Amino acid sequence: MSIAKKLVGQTAAYGLSSIVGRALNYLLVPIYTKVFLPEEYGVVSYLYAAVGFFNILYTYGMETAYFRFSNKPGTDKVRLYNQVLSLILSSSLLSTMLLILASGAIARYIGFPDQQEYIVWLAIVLAIDAIVAIPFARLRLQNKAVKFASIKLANILFTVGANMFFLVLCRDIYNGNYLQELRPLVGKLYNPEFGIGYIFLINLVANALLIPMLWKEFSRFRFELNKELLRPMLVYAYPLMLMGMAGAVNELLDRILLEEWLPEGFYPGKSNMAAVGIYSACYKLSIFMTLAIQAFRYAAEPFFFSQAEEKDSPQAFALIMKWFVIACAAIFLFISVNLEDFALLLRSEAYREGIMVVPVLLLANLFLGVYYNLSVWFKLTDKTKYGTYISFGGAAITITFNLLLIPVLGYMGSAIATFLCYFSMALASYLLGNRHYPIPYPVKTILGYIVLAIALVWLALEVEIDNFWLRHAYHLGTCVVFGAVVVLRERPRFLKF
Repeated sequence: MSIAKKLVGQTAAYGLSSIVGRALNYLLVPIYTKVFLPEEYGVVSYLYAAVGFFNILYTYGMETAYFRFSNKPGTDKVRLYNQVLSLILSSSLLSTMLLILASGAIARYIGFPDQQEYIVWLAIVLAIDAIVAIPFARLRLQNKAVKFASIKLANILFTVGANMFFLVLCRDIYNGNYLQELRPLVGKLYNPEFGIGYIFLINLVANALLIPMLWKEFSRFRFELNKELLRPMLVYAYPLMLMGMAGAVNELLDRILLEEWLPEGFYPGKSNMAAVGIYSACYKLSIFMTLAIQAFRYAAEPFFFSQAEEKDSPQAFALIMKWFVIACAAIFLFISVNLEDFALLLRSEAYREGIMVVPVLLLANLFLGVYYNLSVWFKLTDKTKYGTYISFGGAAITITFNLLLIPVLGYMGSAIATFLCYFSMALASYLLGNRHYPIPYPVKTILGYIVLAIALVWLALEVEIDNFWLRHAYHLGTCVVFGAVVVLRERPRFLKF
């Protein structure tokens, strides 16, 4: 029980920056959906989907390998840090140089020949992201959650502030909405024709500021490469890279396939890129589930490694899984039954027509979180090849069902494909884990809570109530029912915990 309490404390620390930071960052969604047309937001989503794939290639699993090898007895942690950061630094700078040289050809290939500078900026962002990943990993390894959280939060505050300055304040003054006497000055800072370029440029500046904020970690770094030390790490990491690529397929490929595979005119009066923008904006409403999962992962990965040798660790892992599912099921229920309120965050009505993908995506991400919990068995036993097999199986499901369902169901097909992928991955990991690293998960209890949440969402959405206040009281009542079931069933264990 004590190690479970320790994980809760670390999750709270990391979660503060993650949840507060992402909540602040989410302020950008109402801004983007108000300022930019769905077609424009679709371009942003399309390019960042491609960036997601390159992020995996730039770090190639070395972050997790760094955690694993740092916890091995007798490891020189200072030397290991130098070796890993030296390798990432070298490969990232080389890769970014190649991308910059090829930026013109890439821009023409993806259909944006006049936006070559976007490719250059994103290539630099990729290098910075990969390089700072190792100092951030070191902070997590050293349990410096406050510093980690502070830097992450400061970075997000700058990003949100800069977007609000240019896309809200400067835009409104430029358009004459208020403070018209400042329009000549603003005209020197703001160019409406620059459009979505502000998103990419602000991202670049924000990421560059991470380097001075992590200067203490960089100042202690000494460049050194030793292939004998790095070879076993690369052997450990490359399946994780392949797994990460497959994971990127599962998470991001639907945006690319929507643009390529959706029949023209499927949504009357809207282009395929507009459909990508609508789907991506609605996908953002599942962010609250993503927040819980991300906060948990930041604390859980180093925690699982450090506690692997404890005698009661399987029981603690099982307990953690149950409470994780309860928390995620509550998030899924609350957002799904109050969907009409969350839809108001999408400022333009044009984006809200895709809102019904949100419950499906929330449930999909719940099972993704379950999979992350279950994946502890192959990471602790160094059988990461199984993670690769599972992820590639999920990628095959993602691709297959997107190709099958997009022409029939549009972006709802992409949402269903995402759910089928993550559910299948969780199931496969559970079955394999039972054979190689048995953990006594309370499967019936976990499934019971998920089924209860799904049933309550179905009841809430099926019953139509015209009165605003009665409708909301009914929806909140379903959440109270879920909470009451949890309290009645778990109260003795909860009080002990």
